[in-house]
Amino acid sequence: MANQEQKSIFVTGAGSGIGRATAQLFAERGWFVGLFDINQAGLDETAASLPEGQRLSMTFDVRDRAGWTRAVDAFGQATGRRMHVLFNNAGVGKGGLIEEMPPEDIDLVIDVNLKGVINGITACLPLLRETPGARIVNTASVAGLVGAPRLAVYVATKFGVRGLTEALDVELSRFGIRVTSLMPWFIDTAILDNTGAPGSNRALRDQLKDTKTPIYPVRMAAQRAWDAAHGSDIHYTAGKEAERAKFAARFFPNLVRNQMRKTFRVD
Repeated sequence: MANQEQKSIFVTGAGSGIGRATAQLFAERGWFVGLFDINQAGLDETAASLPEGQRLSMTFDVRDRAGWTRAVDAFGQATGRRMHVLFNNAGVGKGGLIEEMPPEDIDLVIDVNLKGVINGITACLPLLRETPGARIVNTASVAGLVGAPRLAVYVATKFGVRGLTEALDVELSRFGIRVTSLMPWFIDTAILDNTGAPGSNRALRDQLKDTKTPIYPVRMAAQRAWDAAHGSDIHYTAGKEAERAKFAARFFPNLVRNQMRKTFRVD
């Protein structure tokens, strides 16, 4: 149970990667942390790394609106109906040439990465409105800035999260709620291991190593999530390449597209 002075954050995708690292960072800095994930084993590992009185954990699927209702109710009971930050972080990465992607993979990516984010915002909005200075942080990606081949559906969802963030930062300002996004470069998480083409044993991580593309530690992304929860900007990149991509996508889009062709060879 959170005390009255303690700030609170609701973290989806907390069972691994950026979600776990962010939960740990906020807990280290005194926050009460709600841990939510579809993966019970991963969630248990994250929970074990946080002080017992400083966290709540529950499994649910961000595609499930009823699951959101249960999770938000439990979080509200633990925090006295306060939610200072919603970290909409749960995501999946499945890629491949568009004509080779199974329909169920396409649906999964869209339903988790975009619809799951929208589900979270609508479910959490009542608590956020009751919490002065509340904020929503949505995990987008550098893929929300630059379209990469073999990741078209994933890219579409991240462009969508970016646009959603910009629209809602204006729309929800009438409630005093800020909406920002985290836009990391490639981060050392499991998502790099399951975005290869169907039928191939080569994951995105392998392609990045082949092209000597930097992969950044997950703690860096967590620190930028902290910045996104406190700063005045709307989008927060993680990694020098992400900042360069943001600049280049705006001012040199043709150069960016040519670089994508080199990095992600489409034969």
